[in-house]
Amino acid sequence: MERKTRLGKSDLVVNPVGLGTNAVGGHNLYPNLDEEAGKDVVRTAIEHGMNFLDTAFIYGPERSEELVGQVVREYKREDIVLATKGAHQFKGEDVVFNNSPSFLKQSVEDSLQRLRTDYIDLYYIHFPDEDTPKDEAVGALKELKDEGKIRSIGVSNFSVEQLEEANKDGYVDVIQGEYNLFKREAEKEMLPYTAEKGISFVPYFPFASGLLVGKYDENTTFDDLRAKNPLFQGEAFKQNLAKVDQLRPIAEEKGVEVPHIVLAWYLNQPSIDTVIPGAKRTQQVIDNLKTLDVDLSDDEISRIDNIFS
Repeated sequence: MERKTRLGKSDLVVNPVGLGTNAVGGHNLYPNLDEEAGKDVVRTAIEHGMNFLDTAFIYGPERSEELVGQVVREYKREDIVLATKGAHQFKGEDVVFNNSPSFLKQSVEDSLQRLRTDYIDLYYIHFPDEDTPKDEAVGALKELKDEGKIRSIGVSNFSVEQLEEANKDGYVDVIQGEYNLFKREAEKEMLPYTAEKGISFVPYFPFASGLLVGKYDENTTFDDLRAKNPLFQGEAFKQNLAKVDQLRPIAEEKGVEVPHIVLAWYLNQPSIDTVIPGAKRTQQVIDNLKTLDVDLSDDEISRIDNIFS
């Protein structure tokens, strides 16, 4: 099913289901990644009409942008909406966040080189720093937009206060932040603000580290970051699994799986125009697109809301 949506006030028009590419060349995030398999994931996305690709300098670092850039060159550039992010600065062994205009401008130039393109459709400030006034940081990106090097401006991991400062002149098109059925803080202030200002909110960790995919049971054990995540601990873990189980009848009725119901629910929330689940295998990409076949009724939307309230 071919569906398109506009991101915020920008002129970017995307498939509501995009691709997060941190598992494409993100060697610092995932062990033993196969780069050719990663490139195939990106090709599969593009060939199935998933035109919104999300990468970042820190995935790799640098390698995800390089691999995504290699694949994008195989297709018509104007058919693809390419998003990347910057703010991480390496100082010896340390990594700091830098939002200074000079650093952001250099970061965009470096990303253009790695992506082998002459413009980036959406450029995000990946994390806020402590020092730079956020409207000055965004002002630097506005200059690059005026030069045609980027087409739209995003921020990521900003608080509502930081977003308000960043958007003082109305230049912010998109914010990316953590949001899922278990972590709904964004509903208090962030989503009302973005809805009012015409800013798209792109949720990351949409599946709460896999919990909302519906593949775990109470005997599942974890030896990664999830081992310390409160959502995966003891009694809370059991209760969370029980909530996810309540989505199964809705999924079965619609002939899809739990993750498709979850993603469709997000796309029914104010100012969430797109979701960008990651994928390590081509089949996952094709699977994620089934989300577009899900039509949730108002009653189903509020039922899901209540299960996770």
